[in-house]
Amino acid sequence: MRLRVRFTKLGKVRFLSHRDLARIWERALRRAELPVAYSQGFSPRPKLHFGLALSTGHESLGEYLDVDLDPTAALAVEGLGDLTARLSAALPDGIECTAVAVLDHPGPSLQEAVTRCTWAIELEGPTDRAEEVVAALLAAPSIMVSRDRKGRVTEDDIRPGILSMNVTELSGTVVCLRADLGTQPRTLRPSELVAALGSPWSERRVCRLHQWVEDDGALREPLAPVVAVGAP
Repeated sequence: MRLRVRFTKLGKVRFLSHRDLARIWERALRRAELPVAYSQGFSPRPKLHFGLALSTGHESLGEYLDVDLDPTAALAVEGLGDLTARLSAALPDGIECTAVAVLDHPGPSLQEAVTRCTWAIELEGPTDRAEEVVAALLAAPSIMVSRDRKGRVTEDDIRPGILSMNVTELSGTVVCLRADLGTQPRTLRPSELVAALGSPWSERRVCRLHQWVEDDGALREPLAPVVAVGAP
């Protein structure tokens, strides 16, 4: 049996590294008394499968984790109804379990299945030209950026990865954007988008709102279609 968990990462915990986050979840799953499956070998590890990496310092309303359960353990789906609350109680402030589901058919991994993410991006800088610059960026046929891949710098066109973007709010020196950024064949990071906007603006706060899977031309979040357990 495999469970899929949706959770938030807000506030101070946004500065946790991926390794720290994995340890927090290992502890929470033990406290919730789930029979998690372990790998074989000299140093067995719980079989946890996280979704797309979230940059340190960024927040999220929609993070995902797949948990493999011990197939030899007797565990009824009906007994998992309160698991959302049990996991949240075992997690630190800022990390809240918002849904748990049993996967009927695990299928591809989260990293393979998710094709785009929706982001709320707050920028510090002038507001008078923000909408004009966003429109110009969307109208550009290509946007070339330098990327470092394991010590090798490559020039990539990130324009295909900007699926949508618009200014949602202008206030003082704060520009708020909402953007859908692609994850295939390589994830377009919000920091790369901000860099493409130009030097007058700097990243202030970033939050991942949604992760999306394409299913017959429609978008859905990674918890559907599944047998829902706990919170929707």
